[in-house]
Amino acid sequence: MAATHSVLGLEIGGTKLQATEGLSDGSIVRVLRASVDRSRGAEGILEWFSHSVPDLVAHARKEGREPKAIGIGFGGPVEAATGRVLVSHQIQGWEGVELKSWFEERHGLPTVIENDANAAGWAEYCKGLGRGTKNFFYMNIGSGIGGALVVDGKLYNGQGRGAAEIGHVWVPDWTASVPGASEKLENLCSGWAIERRLRALPSLVADAPLHQLALGDARHITCAMLAEAARAGDAYALSELRHVADTVALAMANLVTLFHPERIALGGGVALMGDVLLVPLHEALETRAFGPYRGMYLLAPCELEEDVVTTGALLMAGALIP
Repeated sequence: MAATHSVLGLEIGGTKLQATEGLSDGSIVRVLRASVDRSRGAEGILEWFSHSVPDLVAHARKEGREPKAIGIGFGGPVEAATGRVLVSHQIQGWEGVELKSWFEERHGLPTVIENDANAAGWAEYCKGLGRGTKNFFYMNIGSGIGGALVVDGKLYNGQGRGAAEIGHVWVPDWTASVPGASEKLENLCSGWAIERRLRALPSLVADAPLHQLALGDARHITCAMLAEAARAGDAYALSELRHVADTVALAMANLVTLFHPERIALGGGVALMGDVLLVPLHEALETRAFGPYRGMYLLAPCELEEDVVTTGALLMAGALIP
C-alpha cells in the first residue's frame, strides 16, 4: 500500500477560497475558508493565501506532520505545464500570473496548478460518483460553469490548457429578442447569470412565492430563493428553471453524444437546487441525447460536495511526491 504524506490543497474560486491540509490520498485534516472580495481582485486573494498557507503548515508541524507539496484548483483556464494563469472570467487581475512560481517561491514546496473543474472532476472520479468507471464527466454550475472529462481512466487535458470547457459552448439564447440568437452557456445558466437576470426584472407578481421571498424587491433575489419559489409552485420560477434545464441539457447532450460517459456528476451551488432543477434537466437530457445512449449513463449530484476541489488538489499534490 502506498504511503500517505501531508500535503496542502487550495481552492481559488470566483466566490469562495479554501485552504486545506490533508493527506496525499485526498483525506482532509484541517480547512480554512473565506469569501472572495471581488473589489480587491487577485491581489486580495493572494494576500489571504499568504497568511492561510503558513497557518496550515505551522499547525501541521505542531501535530507532527510535514507538508510536502501544494495542489491548487484555480477558477479559470491555466497552462498546466508552467502553472501560469491564462484568464479568470470572474475576478480581475489574474491574467498572466505565474501562480505556481508565486507559491513555490514563498512557501518552498513543489506546487501543481489545475483548473478547478479539472481538480474537482479528478476528485469525484477517484473518490466520488466516478469510482469504478472508465469514462466520466464532471460539471459544476456555480458562479461560473466548468467541466472535466475522464477518458479511459485518465483526466483529459487537451493540449495542456484544459478541455471540456462546457461553460463556453454556444447555445440558443432564450432571453434575446432576436430570433436565432446564441450565447455562451455560462452567460445564461451560471449562478451569477441567473441572479443578474432575475434582479433586472421590472416587477414581480404580487403575493407570488418569489415576490414574498424577495420581500417585493427583485434586487434581493438569489438562486436559493428561485429554487424555493419553484418548490412552492411559483409559475415564473418554474419557467425560469425549465429554460435553464433545457439549455444545460442541450450542451450536456452534445457531450454525451460525443464521449458517452458512464456517469455524469453535477456540482456547484446551482446544482444544490435539487429536484426542481435535476428532474427537468434529466428529462431534457434524455430527450436530446443520441438514441442508443439513452438510459446508459447516470446523472447525479457529486458526492464530495464543497470539498470536491480541495480533495482533487490534495490528490494532485500527492502525485508530486516521489
